[in-house]
Amino acid sequence: MLGRGKHRNPKKGACFMELASFLAGERWSDHPQCTHPLLAMLARAVNDLTSDAARPKLATMIPSVIGLNSDDPRWDVHLALRAARTALPVAPSDRQQTLAVAIYGGERMLDVLDGREQGTMAPESVEALATVPTTAAWARQFCAGTHVKPKRFVRDAAPSVVSTAVQGISEAYVTDVDDRLRGLLADAIADARRWAGHDAAGADLRPEQWAEVVRPAEVRAG
Repeated sequence: MLGRGKHRNPKKGACFMELASFLAGERWSDHPQCTHPLLAMLARAVNDLTSDAARPKLATMIPSVIGLNSDDPRWDVHLALRAARTALPVAPSDRQQTLAVAIYGGERMLDVLDGREQGTMAPESVEALATVPTTAAWARQFCAGTHVKPKRFVRDAAPSVVSTAVQGISEAYVTDVDDRLRGLLADAIADARRWAGHDAAGADLRPEQWAEVVRPAEVRAG
């Protein structure tokens, strides 16, 4: 059973990334080197904000994050964009401005990193912004004339965007919050596996690789 937050050792429980560290053969940590820092941050946030009842469903994705790492800033930008686009249509209004600005900012970063024509917008970004036209117009005006370097976006903006996005989904007035959180993480992992040149699914794990720290959850009748 996955739990919220950090755990000192497997006997105290495990979160998503702690179990990933164990399966990767690293020291017990929720910040293992086997996974890209921003993807790991997304996994920790989804783990902590998913309900206790739904959190076990995340476990099947843990092997898939092992070995996904890169120092390419495009990973950070795309992960931040994925999170912002997913959250913007359902997040509370007090978080939508941040998310809309993040989409414009992320697209600008890709203009620089990919040598695109300035002002290029991916269809996914256009679609997400169209769900909140008033906020999108404000964000576009807010971002006009601003310049942020990719290194600063990766260091400061991207983690804040991911945190705001996951929190926004968790606070959304929808009935499928857990499904949306899990879907965001699954999509982000699939993106990273594609960038890394891996198969869509993670490698199968032998029971001896996880038996020390994983035991079947008790099923209550009723």
